[in-house]
Amino acid sequence: MTDFRDDRVVSALRGENPTVLARLATSFAVMGDVQFLPGYCIALVDRPGIEVLTDLPRKDRLTYLSDVDLLAEAVTNVCRSRDSAFRRVNIEILGNTYAALHIHIWPRYDWEPAARLAMPVWLYSRDHWSASKWRLSPDHDGWRRDLAREIARLGS
Repeated sequence: MTDFRDDRVVSALRGENPTVLARLATSFAVMGDVQFLPGYCIALVDRPGIEVLTDLPRKDRLTYLSDVDLLAEAVTNVCRSRDSAFRRVNIEILGNTYAALHIHIWPRYDWEPAARLAMPVWLYSRDHWSASKWRLSPDHDGWRRDLAREIARLGS
């Protein structure tokens, strides 16, 4: 059996990607592999072979961006309700290490070090990306539940 991370889109389509929170119109709402900023999610395109936004037909691009908007609103609402220090979300499309189209929804918090707040999340130290204490785990089941419920509520 292959690891879901080998092809996140195909594993999501097969129902084998454990990070999936919900199926949206043109994407999957997924939890990020790391949660040093709790509530971090990704809108992962639902079609293999789509690498950049312009690979989608224009109508599907707009639908995908609507999915991103819904996910960003869900992350905002859940983070605001779970942590009074929630500040905002950053929405980023990069695609430098994983070829499938995906957009990051990063919550930002007032409890972050002041020097970090003015900088991109990607400048956090390497241990934030690799330490086991930050990995998505059953400890995040409450976040998963709340995010899935909010996505469903907003999508209805």
